[in-house]
Amino acid sequence: MKKDIENRADISVLIHQFYDKIRADEEISPYFNELIADWDSHLEKLIDFWETNLFGIRKYKGNPIAVHNKVDEYFNSQISANEFGIWLNYWFQTLDELYQGDNTSLLKDRARKMGSFFYLNMFKNRSVSA
Repeated sequence: MKKDIENRADISVLIHQFYDKIRADEEISPYFNELIADWDSHLEKLIDFWETNLFGIRKYKGNPIAVHNKVDEYFNSQISANEFGIWLNYWFQTLDELYQGDNTSLLKDRARKMGSFFYLNMFKNRSVSA
């Protein structure tokens, strides 16, 4: 039986294994690998983000909406719901491989909602930027 996500160390395992998959995926890896020079620092920021999101520990400092909008602009508004779907499928797959329980389910729900929100915000930003 798998355990639930209980602490930062669990989130770290999740993030590292998840982004190993993302970085290797032929379809969506360019959106990450082309712009992220310091993966160690980026992964720590993502661990902070999900730790803040799940446990309310205020470590994350940043504006993920603005970051996603800048990435979309860099790639000439080519990011589609398909890329978000691939990202979400890897997220669910990695969670299911590693964990189970309430926090695991919560991270699935939050990622689904965030992905939709980020994509809709990027789409809105495209019309404002045009």
